[in-house]
Amino acid sequence: MRKISKIILIVAMASSVLTGCMNEKIIPSKEEISQINNLNFNFSVDPETLALEVESNGITEKVSEPLERMKVSNLEDSGDNISWSYLEQGIDVDIEKKENYVDVAIKSSKVEDNTFIWPKVNGDGYMLPFNQGKYIPSNDSIWTDYLNEGKMKVIEALSMQFFAVDKSEYSLVYIIRNPYNSEIDFNTENGIEFAFNHEFPQINEEKEYGFRIYLTEKNTVDVAKTYKNYLIEQGDFKSLADKAEENSNIEKLYGAPHVYFWDRTVISEENIKWAKLKESLPEKLKLWIQELLTTKVEDGSELSSGLEDLNNLDYVDNYTKNRILKGLSAVMQLKEFYNQEIFTDLDKETQGLLDRGIAKLNAVELIDLNKRLLKSVLGNVVDPIEEWAAANTVDVIKDMKDSGLEYMWIGLDDWQEGFIKPELIKKAEDLGYLIGTYDSYHSIHEPGKEKWETAKFKDTSLYEDATVTNKDGSKIEGFQGVGRKLNPTLAMPSVEERVTTILSTGIAFNSWFLDTDGTGEIYDDYSPEHITTENEDIQARIKRMEYLQKEWNMVVGTEGGNDFANKTIAFAHGIETPSFSWMDADMAKNKESEYYVGRYYSSTGGVPELFSKQIPIKEKYKKLFLDTDYTIPLYKLVYNDSVITSYWWGWGSLKFEDEIVNRMLYEILYNVPPLYHIDKVEWEKHKETIVKHSKVWSKFSEKAIKEEMTDFRILSDDKLVQMTAYGEELSAVTNFSEDEFNYHGEIIPGKSVLIIDGDSNTIYSPEK
Repeated sequence: MRKISKIILIVAMASSVLTGCMNEKIIPSKEEISQINNLNFNFSVDPETLALEVESNGITEKVSEPLERMKVSNLEDSGDNISWSYLEQGIDVDIEKKENYVDVAIKSSKVEDNTFIWPKVNGDGYMLPFNQGKYIPSNDSIWTDYLNEGKMKVIEALSMQFFAVDKSEYSLVYIIRNPYNSEIDFNTENGIEFAFNHEFPQINEEKEYGFRIYLTEKNTVDVAKTYKNYLIEQGDFKSLADKAEENSNIEKLYGAPHVYFWDRTVISEENIKWAKLKESLPEKLKLWIQELLTTKVEDGSELSSGLEDLNNLDYVDNYTKNRILKGLSAVMQLKEFYNQEIFTDLDKETQGLLDRGIAKLNAVELIDLNKRLLKSVLGNVVDPIEEWAAANTVDVIKDMKDSGLEYMWIGLDDWQEGFIKPELIKKAEDLGYLIGTYDSYHSIHEPGKEKWETAKFKDTSLYEDATVTNKDGSKIEGFQGVGRKLNPTLAMPSVEERVTTILSTGIAFNSWFLDTDGTGEIYDDYSPEHITTENEDIQARIKRMEYLQKEWNMVVGTEGGNDFANKTIAFAHGIETPSFSWMDADMAKNKESEYYVGRYYSSTGGVPELFSKQIPIKEKYKKLFLDTDYTIPLYKLVYNDSVITSYWWGWGSLKFEDEIVNRMLYEILYNVPPLYHIDKVEWEKHKETIVKHSKVWSKFSEKAIKEEMTDFRILSDDKLVQMTAYGEELSAVTNFSEDEFNYHGEIIPGKSVLIIDGDSNTIYSPEK
């Protein structure tokens, strides 16, 4: 290598407290953590190949493998700064000495599209922020097979914008500047290695990308804290405490399990006197409901048959009851339900709603009207309408509170659930819970052919005028290949219209969950009328998160949680365990397989099978996505006191039947909220498990969430005993093995965790 320059960077070495032996019972102070920087080192570079090397304590390592030789022009070397050009490639390179890192800037001088590949890295192993974080040995066969797929989009694949490479004696940390239009290209022919590919699109005026490159000890904590210190330096970190100063409701997340609550019944089983209904259901009403079901409701014919079977049964079984309840609930959400020939005996309140005009009623008022209409005909066959569905909704969350679940975040599948039972929203808030709706602006369907509510927009021009176009002129398809992707820079008026419409009904949500906005699934839009860069796409998503946060005082969460959103969101689903069932036919399609995740369907209007069905998990996916042998808390070490993270909603805490205990242990070790899918039936089924675990987890997490994660250590050779620390007083030592473990004289049984809170030690064993 022709060495053009040799620059010495000197910084204070970090304390060795984080890499001490397993018998040390020391939690580093916040001051010690904040001082973690990098090792002393020199570097040298060969401009012809852009091969960059570093040397520390006599050990030289490659920052990047050499590229093919290129002709160098305009070389300047001032000692602290080296720059040159590759005129044939249209690339300028600048490497500059900074206080404690090397800054590498790579710029395209072309107006037209351009690409460049740098760095090309390999090492003994990699610390990659795949979701929470993974340590991947370069020779690991499971990850070699998985990464053989090749390229990954950086802004989407990495939850944070850095990666680290383990060398023989130290780690190299690469902090990415400008992650847009970048891919990581894995090569697994001779172990795992990868190259960083950056595209400079003509439509993007930003023509530069680059890296800060640091040296650290071979230590997860040092690597993550280097990145956190960088964020703080840049003003790109915001703590939960700071967010809570702006919205105190965020504190309701502290120690709160996350629960998706499911019930779409307008009237429930307890509200109907079934024997009387069988005897006295008016024929005209029955025929009218059946007509509406078969003409206005998806799968309405099956629901209609429940009313037909009612008169043919000696005993009204559960199957028939469920069809009738779902049918009644469906028609009472229709604007067409009122029929003046059937509903003739109306009280003053009902007539008042009709006099206003059905078209002018909001969704809550419409359902209230339809409840009153049905009650006017059925009379004492049904309970008073204020009691309808209470046993499935209000009574369930009240029992959760009475059972000891002091804090909870409740998410609804969509806002219609709130319209059906406004009392549920009010009761949740009265109990001190957060409750919010799922929402999405990612896909838009052709007007009149919408498959789901969030893909339907009042402004029907958006489908043709505001969707994302590829470079080749084709439209990018929506989720599951249906519809198109909506350009977020053009969606804000529709966001405001939808949110205002929902909240103007009086439904007082205090939280909002935005699907996909934190996943990094973003696009350049080449539509001539609205050319948009990936960066502009991201900024538009952040803008709508901020709109909900600032204009409506919502506690905002999102799917994904990639860290470009960290200053706006309070929580994220997917960082801990991402969606992966699409990778496997047995999970996604094979309904006969024990691994099949289940249908997005519920016979009762409660939790769909997709979330309630418990399944085993194949060993391959267990290793890739759950195994603590590979998982490291990169995200938590950076964001524990900033963003609360849990699982993708399809992988609730009870989903994998052979991993439930391990996940409970993980939830304490990593301070991860349990995530459940609840209706009346699921609550009764899992109540004991949920309450027992939540009482221990909530007490721990309420303290942990207010602190920075300060330490992480692997305490056994098989990696089954691990320790995390939060602040200076709180830590968890988790034993995932079947055998007991001696930690400073404290015996931790198998499948148990030792919680150390100041001078207090507690053993928690989920199975016992």
